[in-house]
Amino acid sequence: MTSRLNRLAVALLATTLATLGITVANPAPASAAMTICYNTSQAGSYASVANQAASIWNNATVNLTLSANCGSNLRIYRITGGGSYAQRTSLGNGRVYIDTQQAAQYSVLRIMTHEIGHILGLPDNYNGNCSLLMSGGSAGTSCTNAYPSSAEASRVSNLFAGTFSATDRSADIFRDSWPSALTTVG
Repeated sequence: MTSRLNRLAVALLATTLATLGITVANPAPASAAMTICYNTSQAGSYASVANQAASIWNNATVNLTLSANCGSNLRIYRITGGGSYAQRTSLGNGRVYIDTQQAAQYSVLRIMTHEIGHILGLPDNYNGNCSLLMSGGSAGTSCTNAYPSSAEASRVSNLFAGTFSATDRSADIFRDSWPSALTTVG
């Protein structure tokens, strides 16, 4: 409901500004939310975690909705070994791999939400700040925050409104966000 109200407010603001002769770059109409269909058929026991992460992103952003098993823009896999990572093929499309070994060390919901953040256009931010979702494992194993900061959520909303350049939407692989337990985080 809040996302829908936010979209309506953005559309109303853009219309009002246009009436005054002020142009807004790429205003998103109230009904223009992009749907990203994610598939959990290979996620095993992490399917419910993927649903929680999707709900977090849906509540934090405008201009997009993550919806379960309606297609395969985003495929989520449960793996053992090799580390959790995301492979973005384009904005809103790609694959997320959740490593069971890292999920035993870190909050699996934080890992899932973080890796989906890459698919949604966010880069890693290894500053160790637990309040930033994209700081990943640099915040340590005790950090369980699975929620994007307002700046991270705003950036995703802006990406899906078309207000960033094509380089922000390019294909990429995001690895090494989650150091092994043997790595000292300081």
